[in-house]
Amino acid sequence: MENVREKIAKLLALGDSPNENEARAALLKARELMAEYKLSPEEFGKRTDAKVIKRTIGIFCTKMTDQWASRLNALIARHYCCGSYRHRQKKGDRTVELGLIGFEEDWEICAHIVRYAYECVKSRCKEITAKAKRYGATGKEIRQACNAYGWGFCAGLSDAYDAQEREHQEWGLVMVVPRQVTEVIQSMGKGSVFSTASIQPNHDSYLRMGYADGQKFDPGARIPASERMKALA
Repeated sequence: MENVREKIAKLLALGDSPNENEARAALLKARELMAEYKLSPEEFGKRTDAKVIKRTIGIFCTKMTDQWASRLNALIARHYCCGSYRHRQKKGDRTVELGLIGFEEDWEICAHIVRYAYECVKSRCKEITAKAKRYGATGKEIRQACNAYGWGFCAGLSDAYDAQEREHQEWGLVMVVPRQVTEVIQSMGKGSVFSTASIQPNHDSYLRMGYADGQKFDPGARIPASERMKALA
């Protein structure tokens, strides 16, 4: 039987383009599969000597550009049994690389999903940029619009996760950050606040668009039942 990471990779591979509807379905379906898999006694037994890894994931951001990415990384991490952090090559660097901390199998799953979600948001931001340029928007205005969309997506996804947890309360003991991972996070000290949402009034529409894309989801819409069965076989 295929391991959980391969199953989730199959689910994420279904579909041709990384749009927001696919993102919602993939993120939530993958989490559902992960929770169901971990509920088995055999899986609990494997975690006693599992290795905790701390590694960056190849996504970069600053306080001005893609500032929402750090929030997206942290949001997804804590819903997939991982911790998140930011790495600077040297003190004073404005650009940071995002990273994850978790058991090796959890890390692989979480990194895959963070990258997938990031690309989905960036895909929509490309559309926003192209449209804004046609109307003569400045670079600053475009950056603010894209950041507004990204923050909205994070807020919507957070609410979607909350709704999923209310529906599946039995996941409570499974989808938690393991003690070993928490200890590594605590040893790193208190992290600084990287950025907060700063949305201009004229970009409210992008914030609402992002929220709708992140919050309204139908896990079964993207993947037909026949395809889900194939992926889980």
